[in-house]
Amino acid sequence: MNQKKNRVIMNDDIRATEVRCNVDGAESLGVVSIDEAMEKANELDLDLVLIAPNAKPPVAKIMDYGKFKYQEEKKLKEQRKNQVKIVVKEIKLSVKIAENDMNFKVKHAREFLEKGFHVKFRVFLRGREMANPMAGKEVLLRVWPMVEDIGVMEKPPKFEGRYFNMYVIPQK
Repeated sequence: MNQKKNRVIMNDDIRATEVRCNVDGAESLGVVSIDEAMEKANELDLDLVLIAPNAKPPVAKIMDYGKFKYQEEKKLKEQRKNQVKIVVKEIKLSVKIAENDMNFKVKHAREFLEKGFHVKFRVFLRGREMANPMAGKEVLLRVWPMVEDIGVMEKPPKFEGRYFNMYVIPQK
């Protein structure tokens, strides 16, 4: 279905009797018969491409379709190249984490933030820890002061399933 939508109608596939015709980078021919438009396209050694098939009369353009398609692909490739890829690093903690273990994990999180990565702190609640889920939030609130000088809390601690999650992004 998607291929049908993206299919370009050109040259002999155009079924209209007359079209409003433009030449790529030149003058407008106005409303002409399909035969005249095809003659002009053949004369210039270019393609007749239907731009707006639903218009009255349909709009066609005489252009080098291969060159046009190449330039469009080149633009898309350039856009993809310039996209910023966000890397999210995950730091897993537990409710019963010792202070030195927390410091070690926070040290790694600080390194990630300095490199420009986003950090997701995650506290997993096991078994009976689910009876007091706020203990997970308390762990995250103990971690936050250790990274707030180089990070911004994008999402505050939030309970999701068996996890308490907090997202921290680097400061600009």
